[in-house]
Amino acid sequence: MRYVGIDLHKQSITVCVVDQDRNVLQTRRFACVEVDRIVAFFAGLGPFEAVVEATAGYQWLLERIEPLARRVVLAHPGKMRIIAESTKKSDKLDARTLAEFLALDMVPQAYRPTPRQREHRALVRHRQFLQKQRTQLRVKVRRVVSDYNADRRDLFSRRGLESLQAVPLSDSDRFILGQMLAQLRGIEEQSAAVRRQLRAFAAAASEAEARGRRVLRSVIGVGEVTAEVVLAETGDVGRFRSARQVVAYAGLAPGRRESAGKVRDLGITKRGSPLLRWVLVEASWQAVRRSAYWRGVYTALKKRRGSRRAIVAVARRLLGVLVALLRSGQEYREPAATAA
Repeated sequence: MRYVGIDLHKQSITVCVVDQDRNVLQTRRFACVEVDRIVAFFAGLGPFEAVVEATAGYQWLLERIEPLARRVVLAHPGKMRIIAESTKKSDKLDARTLAEFLALDMVPQAYRPTPRQREHRALVRHRQFLQKQRTQLRVKVRRVVSDYNADRRDLFSRRGLESLQAVPLSDSDRFILGQMLAQLRGIEEQSAAVRRQLRAFAAAASEAEARGRRVLRSVIGVGEVTAEVVLAETGDVGRFRSARQVVAYAGLAPGRRESAGKVRDLGITKRGSPLLRWVLVEASWQAVRRSAYWRGVYTALKKRRGSRRAIVAVARRLLGVLVALLRSGQEYREPAATAA
């Protein structure tokens, strides 16, 4: 059996092949555009296993070598510390280290979403990308009209936009404003199309996936956007052994620093999906406003930790509840409110 470590970059890949005793058999480098040469190389290896770090852009390579390999492993880049912290870092050394870890069966593996989960994530993240663009453009529009004391609460309603015709804008600002408003209209049309695509995607779900949507939407404060983000970003919740593990995955776990016997609590780690963290905090605010139980939890935490830490703590608890519901398939039942 041969063990192949692959150091993948945007323009090139470096491949190191070792045997069971971790002796280097060969090292090769290919440009990523040389797809036929890459496939021919792997096809000529005989029985092999391969490992590549789960960085952006690995999917095309896996699709081509998986039919040829006994096994392909995705390495968790955050846990492959020996590579990240190497003082003699090079593509050849990184590929060799990956190959040696694979030969020893010591590769810390990353989660690999299914093709459907990848599609779901792509749609959900694209919707968020459009939402950010929309927000940025609206801010810029308000900056322009504020210079003319013409900003108003309903600026982006039909009446608000019509009011801009009477504002004595300079020729340059009129031109800029027209372009930004045209961009906004385009983004809003695209956002509506993404929403339709996501609903069509959900309509084609398996029964288990559809049940997941139902149980998430049964929670107070969890709407369509939150449910889609949680499903897309967490993937298969069965891979998490505990609530603590899923909280760490979302980057909501509080950091700690210990020195000279003293422990200092830090902010959250912010590892993992920023979209998942954002949507959980937003859902937590909705739950606090609409649910007596969650309001009681937040109020008690706020007295001890302050409002910002309290809402993050609520988000941690809410995520634990959501994952538990996805595991059980049972809809949410609101606990009795506790006294603050």
